[in-house]
Amino acid sequence: MVSRIYLDGNATTPVLPEVVDAMRPFWSESFGNPSSAHHAGQRSRVAVERARSACAALLNAQPKEIVFTSGGTESDNLALTGVLQPYLDSRGTAGSQPAHLITTQIEHHAVLYAAEALERRGLDVTYLAPTADGTIDPAAFEAALRPHTRLVSVMLANNETGAIQPVGKLARIAKAHSPKLLFHTDAVQAAGKLRLDMAGEFKNVDLVALSGHKMYAPQGTGLLFVRKGVQLAPLFHGGPHERQRRAGTENVPGIVALGRAAELARACLESEDAAQSSTSPGLSSNLSLEASRNQLEAGLLAAIPGARINAANAPRMNNTTNLLIPGIDAESLLIALDLQGLSASFGSACQSGATEPSHVLTAMGLTPAEARSSLRLSLTRLTTEDDLTRALALIPATIGRIRASRAT
Repeated sequence: MVSRIYLDGNATTPVLPEVVDAMRPFWSESFGNPSSAHHAGQRSRVAVERARSACAALLNAQPKEIVFTSGGTESDNLALTGVLQPYLDSRGTAGSQPAHLITTQIEHHAVLYAAEALERRGLDVTYLAPTADGTIDPAAFEAALRPHTRLVSVMLANNETGAIQPVGKLARIAKAHSPKLLFHTDAVQAAGKLRLDMAGEFKNVDLVALSGHKMYAPQGTGLLFVRKGVQLAPLFHGGPHERQRRAGTENVPGIVALGRAAELARACLESEDAAQSSTSPGLSSNLSLEASRNQLEAGLLAAIPGARINAANAPRMNNTTNLLIPGIDAESLLIALDLQGLSASFGSACQSGATEPSHVLTAMGLTPAEARSSLRLSLTRLTTEDDLTRALALIPATIGRIRASRAT
């Protein structure tokens, strides 16, 4: 039986065998509540804290700056609401001079909908438009800053186009405007693919959201990096878990899995750095994600008349391509590809089935028709040469059949 071709890594990644092995004992053998004082509970507590240290190491952060959550959506909501909640009065509305939030039109809906909810409660929100290549202009960002700006939220890597935002530079601009201004980034799509150094390039970033299922851990796991000294109102009220920032008994198996995935991601990034500086034929011949992505793009552009890459001129994630195919309905194309064993998407997985065109692509200036004609292909570290070869044959052939059927 021929295996399916999975090109939807930005929606979710498979759980690595090493990650499954790490979490397996905590389903039944080591099931203690980590808040319990007895041996079984403390064994779970040790596992949670080891995972916390592993996640902190991935970010070059301190373990106490890691708050475990259920995923990227909760982390984003905790960051925005947790920072801005204190600026709302007891009636749940803003005061005479509402706090100001700056975000962008191309954020994941976890950020956009949280910002809109805060806006309905009276907060002042600016939604920055991207350039045609899907990036935020630092000059436009600086012009949007106000004396009462309290929080900025700009994603690091876009989930649809892969475009990488100049978050380090934007955070420096924000801190120069006001050292007390807080900066949040949704780094869900960047974790495990880019180095996230919270003591280096991102030293001015205060809050970072990560999701386990985008880095080979299970769905329902995630974290929020909260820089030391940042005050955060909790979303949930209950026990004193996570230093009173996230109440609720910890998901020990999931946290252990996330910690193991963080260890593997860190090792992979370090080995890639070594490979780049090595002359070893074995290391240099390994097919990297970026080389695979470039191979896929070049083949598709050569084989599909009129096709082009959205955000082609922006710095992009090494696994992501967003392909505009004029005259093709991407949803119909996805169904045809799925029937032939290829999995892809036409935007955020959270918006699958939505009738509206991609808010990211239309914000970049594409027409609704162009947005609906755009296909997202996102590789994983498990994508093979055979996957690429088969995809390069299957996708153009399917598009050719659709175009031919419409011409008759």
